[in-house]
Amino acid sequence: MLQPVSIIAVDSVTKLTHEHTGLVVVSGSHGGLYAAYLAAAANVRAVILNDAGIGLEDAGIAGVRALETHGMAAAAVSVTTARIGDARDSLENGELSYVNAVAARLGCRIGQTCRTAADRLRLAPEHRVPDAGMSEGRYRLRTDPSCASVWGLDSASLVAPEDRGAILVIGSHGGVPGGDPANALRVDAGAAFFNDAGVGKDCAGLSRLPMLDHRRIPAAAVAAASARIGDAKSSWETGIVSFVNHTAAALGVEPGSPVQLCVARLIGAIAQIDER
Repeated sequence: MLQPVSIIAVDSVTKLTHEHTGLVVVSGSHGGLYAAYLAAAANVRAVILNDAGIGLEDAGIAGVRALETHGMAAAAVSVTTARIGDARDSLENGELSYVNAVAARLGCRIGQTCRTAADRLRLAPEHRVPDAGMSEGRYRLRTDPSCASVWGLDSASLVAPEDRGAILVIGSHGGVPGGDPANALRVDAGAAFFNDAGVGKDCAGLSRLPMLDHRRIPAAAVAAASARIGDAKSSWETGIVSFVNHTAAALGVEPGSPVQLCVARLIGAIAQIDER
């Protein structure tokens, strides 16, 4: 007979370790493919993620849906009911917007509270998800040696010390995991773009922007409806800026503009500053 397991709140699935094996995890991460893969790779019993506004091609719940093919129970809370990046808020206030078939068989349903769903997922069946060998990508988006380096990163977890001064197009949501300003961005980049994750409760999907204003880093959010969350190439190719911070606005970055146009404006503005 299955024994009930513990429920734990983790702000980001990137923080999952072997210590979470067999637990029901409520995470503040989006429900995209790679986030779900990390949950599966950690061998958690079941996972509840944030739907990130669902967005282009349902990217915000794509991982939740994919896990059902491997017999893993998963669900997503609506970004309008819980702050993205804040697992405790999901557990205390979140309401489900999507459940996969495995979770549905356990009594989870749309509109249910996250806490009730998590309790039901304690009896989720054991499963085995094959190692898909997934990884997040890092891409050089502009190769012109005369301009600032422009990199696409599928996740903010890929930001490295050498990205100082570079323009970064990041697939991650614009929320700050755990609300800690230190998590806004690891380096003082030349500029940063994030996915707005449907903006959501308390505008949490934009919370990095004002924090980066304090560091004088231009930052913008890309509409989730225009680019797949967790996919930097999607942001680069089809992303439309939805919100900007004051630092970015002063350099000519405007809501409603394609990401590539905004990057070009930033490069021009930075070049003018360097010439002075």
